[in-house]
Amino acid sequence: MSKQVTILAIESSCDDTSAAVLRDGRVLSNCIANQEVHRQYGGVVPEVASRAHQVNIVPVVEQALRQAGVKKSELSAVAFTRGPGLMGALLVGTSFAKALALSWEIPLIEVNHLQAHILAHFIEEPKPNFPFLCLTVSGGHTQLVLVRAAHDMEVLGQTLDDAAGEAFDKAGKLLGLDYPAGPLIDRWAQSGQPRFVFPETNVPGLDFSFSGLKTAILYFLRERLAADPQFIEKNRADLCASVQHAIVSALLKTLQRAARHSGIREIALAGGVSANSELRHRFEQLGQLEGWRTYVPALQYCTDNAAMVAMAAYFKYLRGDFCAQDVAPYTRGFHLCD
Repeated sequence: MSKQVTILAIESSCDDTSAAVLRDGRVLSNCIANQEVHRQYGGVVPEVASRAHQVNIVPVVEQALRQAGVKKSELSAVAFTRGPGLMGALLVGTSFAKALALSWEIPLIEVNHLQAHILAHFIEEPKPNFPFLCLTVSGGHTQLVLVRAAHDMEVLGQTLDDAAGEAFDKAGKLLGLDYPAGPLIDRWAQSGQPRFVFPETNVPGLDFSFSGLKTAILYFLRERLAADPQFIEKNRADLCASVQHAIVSALLKTLQRAARHSGIREIALAGGVSANSELRHRFEQLGQLEGWRTYVPALQYCTDNAAMVAMAAYFKYLRGDFCAQDVAPYTRGFHLCD
């Protein structure tokens, strides 16, 4: 009988400290420590995030091992998010993982954050078949990826400016909502109607752009508030519904174009914004209309978490794809095909 593959994974790319244990492709634990402190600043403060990771990482890793019922002697490898992300935050997870692997004398596996979001689809059934298209949408990234295999991915299109999640947060700030605004816009939109129409951004090919939408919302609100200072307060639900409708429409329009061009009918969503209720609903509707087989991870695997890092690392472990102790984090770039 072959030895079980048990991986401890650490995720620290932004403001969530997470650790997970996976055995033979099955998640045994997935623990996350959030950082509520950033809400008062209206966004993630890198230095604050880094210091919070230093406080949280030991108890989170201990909790993950305890919940999984796994001893360090049973681990086959330690995995970590190498990037992209905030440098200070990544350094905490990278350094901690390197120290564990060195002291426990087990292999070290570096994982790309965006690859992990995509491979989160393989944590639970139903799982997509290769090749598939994946729209990865988060606060920092919006990318359309052709996934030929777990280790063979190609970026077909990406945002030229703001990511979709960033567009949600910036629009929410204009509407007087707290950070992070994405979930709040989603909540308000459910009791509103998208009766305000914002212009679409025409981007060639399969790329995305959301800076023009943000500017259009800003000028629209300035004009309406000049006539009625209570305009936002009176129309907040409809405004949220309208903003959400515009962002989701832009995402799905490009995804539809890519699917028709490629002929691929296995289509997936990933990333934190894939937790948005309208995006999930309209994605499923579009899939039925186009004859796609659609896939969206469970909500707990959409936002940043170590379980997705563990799954990506599991694929790498099976290929013997380990890294050396001199590995360093990176803040930008799509390094899926190294």
